[in-house]
Amino acid sequence: MQTVVIKTFFNYIPAHIISGRLQSEGIRCHLFDEASVTMAPFLGSAIGGIKLVVEEADEVRARNLLREYDEEYRMAATCPKCGANDIQLLPKKSAGNMLTAILTWAFSNYAVSADHMYTCGNCGYETETLPESTYSLN
Repeated sequence: MQTVVIKTFFNYIPAHIISGRLQSEGIRCHLFDEASVTMAPFLGSAIGGIKLVVEEADEVRARNLLREYDEEYRMAATCPKCGANDIQLLPKKSAGNMLTAILTWAFSNYAVSADHMYTCGNCGYETETLPESTYSLN
């Protein structure tokens, strides 16, 4: 049985959510390096994060489902300023992030996580937390 890594995570919570959703669709999947990344987060970048692995035969279907999940997640958040459903998690445009990028590029043996902001792709509104959803389950 050949397996393929279809997504990597640096937090076990979304890794388990996605793994559970794929399993509910009948796709057998496993999480590799979860314990290492969870117990020693500073190793996450060094070992490539938590790897979501599926059987090669299920790869195309799993990737299609991941695209659907990503779109579903993105569309669930609504910009409080303009009402658009185009919220993206992007690095902050700050001097600290620029310094981090330069140092990571120069020394490239220790990647430091940049600070991020949720940004509306329509109007540019920025917030540190994901805007609440207007999505209704009814």
